[in-house]
Amino acid sequence: MASVARGEKFVTLGVEREIFAVGVEAVREILDPRPMAALPHAPAFLSGIIDVRGDAVPVLDLRCKLGLAAAPLTEHSRIVVIEVPMPGRDLVLGLLTDRVFEVTELDDDGAGEAPDIGVRWRSDYIRAIGRRQGRFVIVFDLARLFGSDEAALLAEVAE
Repeated sequence: MASVARGEKFVTLGVEREIFAVGVEAVREILDPRPMAALPHAPAFLSGIIDVRGDAVPVLDLRCKLGLAAAPLTEHSRIVVIEVPMPGRDLVLGLLTDRVFEVTELDDDGAGEAPDIGVRWRSDYIRAIGRRQGRFVIVFDLARLFGSDEAALLAEVAE
């Protein structure tokens, strides 16, 4: 697991009661939910595709990707359009989240590795765990969150 550089900025996301973070450099834009075209035989975490400035962008329900039950959209739900560097190309996709909080740095007490005991999420998805205003923030390793098989599927959907 990598550390977080001092001054590095993140977009913080809420899923259920947890706070996650994505490096601000990976975020293209944040959108209100919109109608999605459903894809037959898609994995449960793939909500559908949306049009973003003429490009087909697959949208993943982050709750489902993390093993949680899907939830109805609320006024706080957002789609975070991100760019994930993958071997051979950058993958553009949307993450359906319960809410987006802010663009911020983590607190100065630093970020460290996930503890070996009691981590609810798969540790290979986690780049680091830091704090923001006294709460834990789980920083995603985006390339690992979307494994090579999933990345190939999502790239195919976007074409």
